[in-house]
Amino acid sequence: MSAVRVAHVTTIPATVSVLLMHQLQAIRDAGFEVAAVSGPGPETRELERAGIRHYALPSLNRRYDPLSDLRALVDLVGLFRRERFTIVHTHMPKTGVLGRLAARAARVPIIVNTVHGAYGIEHDHGFRRWLFLTLERLAAGVSDFELCQSREIFELFCDLAIFRAGRASHLGNGIDLAYFTPAAVDPMAVARLRREFSIPPEAPVVGTVGRLTSDKGYQEFFVAQARVCARYPRVVFIACGTAYDRDTLPTAAVERARANGVRFLGFRSDMREVYALMDLFVLPSHREGFPRAAMEAAAMGKALVLSDIRGCREVVTHGQNGMLVPAYETEPLVQAILKLLADPELRTRYGEAGRRRALTEFDERKVFERVLATYGALLTLRERRSHPWFRRSAEPG
Repeated sequence: MSAVRVAHVTTIPATVSVLLMHQLQAIRDAGFEVAAVSGPGPETRELERAGIRHYALPSLNRRYDPLSDLRALVDLVGLFRRERFTIVHTHMPKTGVLGRLAARAARVPIIVNTVHGAYGIEHDHGFRRWLFLTLERLAAGVSDFELCQSREIFELFCDLAIFRAGRASHLGNGIDLAYFTPAAVDPMAVARLRREFSIPPEAPVVGTVGRLTSDKGYQEFFVAQARVCARYPRVVFIACGTAYDRDTLPTAAVERARANGVRFLGFRSDMREVYALMDLFVLPSHREGFPRAAMEAAAMGKALVLSDIRGCREVVTHGQNGMLVPAYETEPLVQAILKLLADPELRTRYGEAGRRRALTEFDERKVFERVLATYGALLTLRERRSHPWFRRSAEPG
């Protein structure tokens, strides 16, 4: 019997390589034939080396453009009809909508979607919010099942009647806890990082990780750096992330922060050592789905200062494993950083509590098990419905 064919759909291959790679490998190892669908990009070579077949559609991109999006919809329908996938699993807001609608038009037997965030619905207003709500309800209506990473967003979507009763569940989010563990850190590698970015051996380090966009709270991070370093010049702030094709920080703001002493690390493949370099992890985001960087920092035993917003509240409980501060505000952020820099014992206590929470709640293997259980239940339901005796017994009267 041939393996069940599964396609995961997102906008760019970087999303697959960074966020979904381990999940696709777990699905493949469970006996499915798994593929990724996205726009083209250099990461496709990494996917193929990992044994994940990739279908590149040039029409798929992050821009919201009606003509381009219509082309992407048509291309997805054509691909799904040609390849005859049994399961199409979509991700991210744009491809979540386009992928679900295309899969239904192509008569894909099973359609699953993972909700990573509630960006347009939560932060836009007026017509744009109505449009996002309408599209999400339409796409969820043709989906067989919805998986939501954030419990708060799951409850929000239920309240907004986006999810249908019995067709959605909380998924959670996870990371590779075997990799993100302090015990695996090579002290020499951390020392090399300090030398690479001219960080003195004893200097305290405050770090953040995320794309260089305003909604990651970088403007607040830069202001906090200037104010903290004016009081404690030995403290070094580092930022790990790359530019983004939408909402990228102005070059002048980045260069100003660099001149003020912020170290920009760019994209790194040695994230375990980057977290080990930090004494304190900060994420002053304006919006999040369920922040992976914060989970990774928690697993590495770091005290956390996060915005008091959806997603972040699922990583930090204020006063237990970190501190929550209001988004968009710099004074509470500065005070939280100063408090934790001045109290190493509190940082240690928060870091240990964060590590314990990560081990309990952020194991990616549990997420993969839930995804596979969803596939199994939907395949069983489809098989039952395909038998005439089941249809007859299900008929009323």
